[in-house]
Amino acid sequence: MPFVTKMTTLLDIQHPIVQGGMQGVGVAELASAVSEAGGLGILTGLTQPSPEALREEIERCRTMTSKPFAVNLTVFPTRNSPDYMAYARAIVEGGVTIVETAGTPAVAEIWEYLKGHGVRIIHKCTSVRHAVSAERKGVDGISIDGFECAGHPGEDDVPGLILVPCAADKVTIPMIASGGFADGRGLVAALALGVDGINMGTRFCATAEAPIHPNVKQAYVDNDERCTNLIFRSLHNTARVAKSEVSDEVVRRLAEPGSTFADVSDLVRGDKGRELLATGDLSQGIYWASMAQGLIHDIPTVKELIDRIIGEAEAIVGDRLRSAFVPA
Repeated sequence: MPFVTKMTTLLDIQHPIVQGGMQGVGVAELASAVSEAGGLGILTGLTQPSPEALREEIERCRTMTSKPFAVNLTVFPTRNSPDYMAYARAIVEGGVTIVETAGTPAVAEIWEYLKGHGVRIIHKCTSVRHAVSAERKGVDGISIDGFECAGHPGEDDVPGLILVPCAADKVTIPMIASGGFADGRGLVAALALGVDGINMGTRFCATAEAPIHPNVKQAYVDNDERCTNLIFRSLHNTARVAKSEVSDEVVRRLAEPGSTFADVSDLVRGDKGRELLATGDLSQGIYWASMAQGLIHDIPTVKELIDRIIGEAEAIVGDRLRSAFVPA
């Protein structure tokens, strides 16, 4: 029984499962595996050091799959911001027709350019008001992130069980739910809450094709739903990462009165995180993780994982829910 939703139709994919655009992880090996298995794989644009490198990664991914895949482009102006428009041009010139965006209102300029070239845009939001605004401005779909998610869950602290149906009440375009999804139960729950599929990041990190060290993958298996830390809360830029000695220290330092980002910059640098993913040395930095760690018990191939999720979801819809209804 295939799950045909507004999102599978919009993206021309078989299953309503989308891979999160994860820094350092969203490369061709993982994205192509997700697409080949019937979901939507996503290359993380800013994982590539330059727009030209992104063009090459797009071409490399295309040699691995003939199915649709997307590119994530997150726009967060910083002291040394990359040339976001150059990355957008690389996406268009690479023939990619689906882009996942995230970030500040400055992303609107990117939307205008991409829409002018026929690109379908899925925008990540952490609140209903931002989702409604993005729909009004012309994006094609929404990925709504509950508080359980890895990365930046916003500052409202609304969990998915509330946020997803609240968004479904207000948003009319296709929408997927993000944050804490890892199995068929989550997929069925998301559909029941009114959206059109799920986005998974942490769960795809613990797969054979994820380009990270086995030690990190095993940490996702060993951790449970309590093993995350919220960092940068006092800086109003909350981020959920895996609990470790390093992230514990980040929390401790930022709890000191008057603390600033400079007090933890040595612990959270991007190069430290990349070294951790490559070497498996968890003392090197921080790494992203959602509460979905509590649902991760193995490291399958991407195809095994997606087939399992769809099988579980079919069984729930076909057996468990039907048996719960007793004729009057």
